[in-house]
Amino acid sequence: MQLPIRDQVPLLTAVLSAAALGAVFAAVGGVIPTSFIPRVGLLLDVIPELNVLISATAIGTIIAGWRAIRRNEVTRHRNYMLTSFALFTAFLVFYIYRISLRSPTEFPGPASIEQFVYFPILGIHILLAVLCVPLLIYVILLAVSRPVEEIYRTRHRSVGQVAAVLWLISFSLGIVVYGMLYVVY
Repeated sequence: MQLPIRDQVPLLTAVLSAAALGAVFAAVGGVIPTSFIPRVGLLLDVIPELNVLISATAIGTIIAGWRAIRRNEVTRHRNYMLTSFALFTAFLVFYIYRISLRSPTEFPGPASIEQFVYFPILGIHILLAVLCVPLLIYVILLAVSRPVEEIYRTRHRSVGQVAAVLWLISFSLGIVVYGMLYVVY
């Protein structure tokens, strides 16, 4: 007998989080075989700018989703947050694609700025992004597996609030990292 998604949210969260984070770490670790990945030079060149645009847009949709739920506009909230998650997914797909085919961009500025400013910002950005993956998957699975009136009896709200804050900070720091890599230096 197969149980519905609603009864498997923790397990599905763990499995989907492991798959998503595994793909990211495999790309960063150079484990993904590049011979199977088509190289689109122009796309590879514009991914940093594309991802900063995705990040800025996601910040807007997360804030709009947060405002919508505070106004009790549940459908609007759902649409904004699903859009935010789709943007996050697109960001990760583009990031995995680029990092699989090219090495991470080296910091072009002074070593002291790299050590005391860039690396701490990058580290916090990465840590928060990693923490967001299971939190976001969890709240989305809760939301899509239950009727609206039942969601209020789950941990969707409390986990979602934490996830949204961490998500906003991570996206914002990602834009700062982009600025330090491609604009300032």
